[in-house]
Amino acid sequence: MTRRFLLVSLLAFSASSFAADYPVLTQAAPESVGFDRARLDKLDSWIQDQINQGYPSLNLLIVKDNHIVYQKAFGDAKKYDGSTLMSSPLRATTATLYDLASNTKMYATNFALQKLVYEGKIRIDDRVATYLPGFADRPEDKIKGKYTLRISDILHHTAGFPADPQYPNPQVAGKLYSQDKVTTLEMIKRTPLQYAPGTKHVYSDVDYMILGFIIESVTDMPLDSYVEQTIYRPLRLTHTVFNPLQKGFSRNQIAATELNGNTRDGVIHFPHIRTQTIWGEVHDEKAWYAMGGVSGHAGLFSNTHDMAVLMQVMLNGGGYGKVKLFDAKTVGDFTRSSKADATFGLGWRVNGNSSMTTTFGSLSNQQVYGHTGWTGTLTAIDPVNHMAIVILGNRPHSPVANPKANPNQFVSGQLPVATYGWIVDQIYGALKQ
Repeated sequence: MTRRFLLVSLLAFSASSFAADYPVLTQAAPESVGFDRARLDKLDSWIQDQINQGYPSLNLLIVKDNHIVYQKAFGDAKKYDGSTLMSSPLRATTATLYDLASNTKMYATNFALQKLVYEGKIRIDDRVATYLPGFADRPEDKIKGKYTLRISDILHHTAGFPADPQYPNPQVAGKLYSQDKVTTLEMIKRTPLQYAPGTKHVYSDVDYMILGFIIESVTDMPLDSYVEQTIYRPLRLTHTVFNPLQKGFSRNQIAATELNGNTRDGVIHFPHIRTQTIWGEVHDEKAWYAMGGVSGHAGLFSNTHDMAVLMQVMLNGGGYGKVKLFDAKTVGDFTRSSKADATFGLGWRVNGNSSMTTTFGSLSNQQVYGHTGWTGTLTAIDPVNHMAIVILGNRPHSPVANPKANPNQFVSGQLPVATYGWIVDQIYGALKQ
């Protein structure tokens, strides 16, 4: 190799390396990127009022133009021991880990799929049966179509599966009962379709349980190991994990959820149900009892700082610093509204019409995408304004309002802050146009 060729090669390598770098987050004052601080201060007061009225805790972070411009914690990470209010509750901090619930679908499963699609290891039009042997219709199934289902059908929530078969509860699941991961996969294969694939959208946890198993099949790794080793660790995220108590975290670092296990204050019972306050373990029943805490639909814990980095990856078009996970085309393909329903991308929920107002507010644009989580979490990513919002909360850390009438309605869930759109609107209202 000539000296001149070596020099040119080094210059080309240096230029390509520099070009491959993505923006990283830094701290900045909100007014430096166009926010009205007085309006944000009013938002602080309103959130604190909601905490005073009984909402357990909330962490809020805003990213704008590659800067973290707002990061605050409100309330108590743990204020109940069972149904008893603690005399010395555990305050939430900006480092507190929260159970992301269904935001797991995006920041574990979707991130993994987006990476694998970009690397050519999966195609979204591949059939599910290619990766899960035995995934097929059974003779007694009234609705057929499993064998032809594609990964894209699963991502769009148009595959035909029910929303929640409640595998760990034999009274509901019946013959599909499972509290073991290996058995759960077999029960998913046996779960009958409830509607003809492609005829409607039904948001289903089963869809993402399937996607988690596909990722494990392709990578030959447990889902948690794959995302922690190939996504979170390269991004230097230290607080984004499944099963945090098994990964070196203590309960005092984590927000608690339901007061009396999964009993909804005593009205639900099934084998091995937890009865103590859930603290440091995933709340979701299928993820905990049927999947060992690691599932494609739930189980991930994180804090707002780590979530900010993951949202910035999406804003950056697939990378962060020197780390490239996927490309801008992949981001666009996964976040584009489907033709059948403008509010569904490939997994991501999109602010495609007014039905998403309670999630993304009334002031955000139709390009905003993100997801919610049952425990009180929201992510909203705005590529137009180069902005992202994350709300982490522990909404179920509250008594059930009327256990017999509606076991899934918590007292805290009746407060306005329990719907995210109001907060999102205040943030957009504080952004000077």
